[in-house]
Amino acid sequence: MLTVLGVLMGIDLSAMERPEGSNEVPPGVPDPSPASASTPSASSSKPQPPATPTSAPDPVPTEDRPKAPAPPVDDDAMEVDDDSEAKAKVEAEDLKAKGNTAYKARKFDEAIGLYEKAWEVYPKDVTFLTNLSAVFFEKGDYEKCIETCEKAVEEGRDLRSDYKVIAKAFGRMGSAYSKLNDLENAIKYYSKSLTEHRTPDILTKLRDAEKAKAEADRQAYIDPEKAEAAREEGNAAFKAGDFASAVKHYSEAIKRLPTDPRGYNNRAAAYHKLLAMPEAIKDADAAIKIDPHFIKAYIRKALTQQATKELSVALETLQKATEMDTEKKHTREIETNMSKIMMELQAQRSTESDEDTYQRAMRDPEVAEIMADPFMRQILSDSQQDPRALRDHMKNPMIAQKIQKLINAGIIKTR
Repeated sequence: MLTVLGVLMGIDLSAMERPEGSNEVPPGVPDPSPASASTPSASSSKPQPPATPTSAPDPVPTEDRPKAPAPPVDDDAMEVDDDSEAKAKVEAEDLKAKGNTAYKARKFDEAIGLYEKAWEVYPKDVTFLTNLSAVFFEKGDYEKCIETCEKAVEEGRDLRSDYKVIAKAFGRMGSAYSKLNDLENAIKYYSKSLTEHRTPDILTKLRDAEKAKAEADRQAYIDPEKAEAAREEGNAAFKAGDFASAVKHYSEAIKRLPTDPRGYNNRAAAYHKLLAMPEAIKDADAAIKIDPHFIKAYIRKALTQQATKELSVALETLQKATEMDTEKKHTREIETNMSKIMMELQAQRSTESDEDTYQRAMRDPEVAEIMADPFMRQILSDSQQDPRALRDHMKNPMIAQKIQKLINAGIIKTR
């Protein structure tokens, strides 16, 4: 069929056939082999069409590429490094031991050289630096001590040293600042030390530094002129009936001059007006402690005790005022207040039976203690039989004080 078609078309189809496996190609057909691709066929009179370019292969991903083999590990070199470090550590420890010996012998310059050499030989143990800082501290070179401790902390952080070593460095910095009278920084570094590691020694030093700073601040605040000005402002507020403001001004006067009993006594009066009786008693006692002969404080205390119905105690306070008023400048004021308290006591006890009086008096711990004393019980028994015996016992100041306490409480009645 193909042959007939070829005849009709005038084409020799047999010329286009090739044996199986042959590399021959018909004229005008490009040769796919490399040789024919570069050299066109001599028998072809037609121009050859351009060859279709082939695409380049995809690049192999970096991670899929075979890795270069790692260089061989030099085990001998590692062993040499480890051996050198071990020898350096041993040498440094030996220098440290010699430094400790020199430190104990108070050969500070020698110890400094040895500790510095130890750190130079083996800069991986910050105890060499903390020991070095201890030498500077003992020498009194506190600035150098602080500088060395700072280096110990910095190096210790990098080396991940034991937190106890860091705490020791901070604690020594606190002590050095304390010696320099820089209490603010002393408190700061004691606190940092306790954050790293809490020890009773550093805690005690921190509390002492805080107390010292508070006292230093208090002393720095003292100014007698400003104290007097504040007290006058308090007096003006008191007279105007502004007792809260009076307390504020009197408190400022006390801070400015804490050795003046007048500030405490004036504030006690203002507290009394505000019905803050415990505070008033406390301030009166503070004034008496500063000046035991400041009689106005005794009177103020007695009036406050009277207001709280502690009548027998108020009477004792006034009796003490009489004793301390050696110049007798306040005799009339003391006696007037004593009379008022005695009248109030009599009115209070007029409706009491002896048993009621005894029960009320025994609620006072001091009265109960006196009544439990066998010697005092014997004195009371003797006085019932012979009143003159009581007068003889009153010659003893200690006995007289106790008997007066019982008289004030109503246990012993006088006419």
